[in-house]
Amino acid sequence: MRQHALLVGLGLVLVLVFLGSAANFYKVAFVQQLDAILYDQRLRLTMPNTVDERIVILDIDEKSLQEEGRWPWGRDRLAVLMDKLFDQYAVAVVGFDVVFAEKDESSGLKTLQKLGQNQLKDSAQFRSVLEQITPQLSYDNLFANKIKDRNIVLGYYFSNSKTGGKATTSGALPESVFPSGMFKTRPVEFIPWDGYGGNLPELQANAISAGHFNPVVDFDGVVRRLPMVVEFQGGYFESLSLAITRVLLGFPKLRPGYAPGDNAGYVGLESLLIDVGNNTSLDIPVDQRVSALIPYRGGAGSFRYISMTDVLQERVPVTALKNKIVLVGTSAPGLLDLRSTPVGEAYPGVEVHANMISGILDQNLKHKPPYAIGAEVVLLLIAGVALAVLLPLLSPVHATLLSVGTLVAMLLGNLVLWYYANLAFPLASVVLLILSLFMLKMSYGYFVESRAKRQITGLFGQYVPAEVVEEMSKHPEQVSMEGESRDMTILFSDVRNFTTISEGLEAKELAELMHQFLTPLSRVVYKHRGTIDKYMGDCIMAFWGAPLHDPQHARNALVAGMEMQQQLAEMQPLFKARGWPEIYIGVGINTGRVSVGNMGSEVRMAYTVMGDAVNLASRLEGITKQYGVGIIVGEQTKVAVPDFLYRELDQVRVKGKDKPVVIYEPLGLVGQVSRELRDEVKLFNQALWHYRKQEWDQAELQLYNLQRTAPQTYLYKLYAERVAHFRNNPPGATWDGVFTYESK
Repeated sequence: MRQHALLVGLGLVLVLVFLGSAANFYKVAFVQQLDAILYDQRLRLTMPNTVDERIVILDIDEKSLQEEGRWPWGRDRLAVLMDKLFDQYAVAVVGFDVVFAEKDESSGLKTLQKLGQNQLKDSAQFRSVLEQITPQLSYDNLFANKIKDRNIVLGYYFSNSKTGGKATTSGALPESVFPSGMFKTRPVEFIPWDGYGGNLPELQANAISAGHFNPVVDFDGVVRRLPMVVEFQGGYFESLSLAITRVLLGFPKLRPGYAPGDNAGYVGLESLLIDVGNNTSLDIPVDQRVSALIPYRGGAGSFRYISMTDVLQERVPVTALKNKIVLVGTSAPGLLDLRSTPVGEAYPGVEVHANMISGILDQNLKHKPPYAIGAEVVLLLIAGVALAVLLPLLSPVHATLLSVGTLVAMLLGNLVLWYYANLAFPLASVVLLILSLFMLKMSYGYFVESRAKRQITGLFGQYVPAEVVEEMSKHPEQVSMEGESRDMTILFSDVRNFTTISEGLEAKELAELMHQFLTPLSRVVYKHRGTIDKYMGDCIMAFWGAPLHDPQHARNALVAGMEMQQQLAEMQPLFKARGWPEIYIGVGINTGRVSVGNMGSEVRMAYTVMGDAVNLASRLEGITKQYGVGIIVGEQTKVAVPDFLYRELDQVRVKGKDKPVVIYEPLGLVGQVSRELRDEVKLFNQALWHYRKQEWDQAELQLYNLQRTAPQTYLYKLYAERVAHFRNNPPGATWDGVFTYESK
């Protein structure tokens, strides 16, 4: 009974959490993301995937650019195009998904006028001819005259400086579709804009209409809505798709649609209505931001594309364009306007408007009604409370059947409303609530029965990757917390000049920088089955071979160390873009006998390793910068991984050890290293041999050749300096060739 009460209580808490999200008291990013995914899936599942023959995309494609020249073309060509479209092809309406913001001076008229004012001002014949040809060379006026009194809709855009745009204005806007201040008493949340890019005033004045082509970009960067009307400085301006539809229908009146009986203005705008006569209207459902869901018909290519040059050259049959809605857009790579949409990550922007026009004409527009929030809350309350109370009473089999049945019923009901009623009710909250309540029921017994596994996870979850924890939980007898002696491999990595870097950054930015490079490096350790012992500021200490035995511990550690360097190199552009300094690390790897286990005091315990092999790994990391290399490994690591090519760096005595050790730089798998690098290593080995024999001339010659071959390798410069020093300060006959480090 106590267990039942606990599960019911936890279930009701989950219900309250999801109710708060559904009621918009707070936003849960994961719920939003899942809702968007489910919306996109429903859209793709039910879209017709057919071509709408009423709409044609007149494409400024690569073929057109090759035949007609680069864009923008002279407006005299566009004037010819308008004559062909309306006089020869008898199209119904033309909409431009481009802006004519700048004057066309390609005719040379401006130059001729300057000549008439200066060098040829006394030539009456020149002035007479210039006056005669000026109308033909005034391309903007020519184009303006051709769009006058024709069903041509120009395009323009709004911008917002707060979202990365520029608060500038250019060109002219069309007339407002609603009187100023019409929505002041209504709770309408127009998308804010503080700038626009319009068409030349003479073009706008002659066009029958114009519409903006701004989409609504959702939180995930996907275009699912178009703002049908936007507000700017007291005026209200329709979208390109809405303007084209109204022009097609004879420019009928546009009016707002409110909830029935809402005369006091308590409810926001529900729809836009296009009166088409006979007391009928086209209904465009909109949300509180006056945006409509785009009824995508299918992927890119849901509308017919015709190359613009084929129209100019009259290679298109009249039937292909007669009485069609023509949208002028582009698919040329250099001009391509691509959008991320539910039906494609690189979707032509002109097709977005085509889909909206098609949906308005077909009256096939999805809608999330104002009462959707209330309906979702009620549904969550009923289903959530019922499952929270019933699931703890049922066996696992019956609980599964009830949960699956409820989930299927919710999905089918939502899909029916979507397909037959065009209602886009949210779905993520109820799906997640059902799954959460089911998981709560099933997980309780699972965790109670898996105490040993939980203990292992709790002890090692922060040290080792999840798959290793899973393996340990399956064989807990192989895991021991008591101290023991093992052959293991230890890795230390540390950022070079970190003190200087940290002094140049604010505390918050420094924390972000550390997070950015420690996270991927830690993942590399996990990827290769390593155990992270600790983070020491900017340093990572990790080991291989415990808590589970790993016969390949040396290889896994070595591969991880080299991959850490590669990972950091790939991150450098990110650091540069953020204004951060370049980050370089030194990595020391050593293999040997160490003590491993839970060590510490009564105050604090930690699973860690201790021993000379650990200390040597730390020292090797510390001297990487002395040799200008990224990784140094000890001799036992080299012996344990023989299929790698190594460059012997030195024989050294590190701080705290009397016995010299040979240190190496791993260069890669033998079969993957170039012949030039193998020859370089052989040559350096000869230089080392002469160096240790105190044969300074021969060593210097070899080092000189190496510096010519690989001038970027600091190691050769280091030994050249040593040779120069010992030539003047001979080390004596008893010198063993070992370099002693007095500091860490």
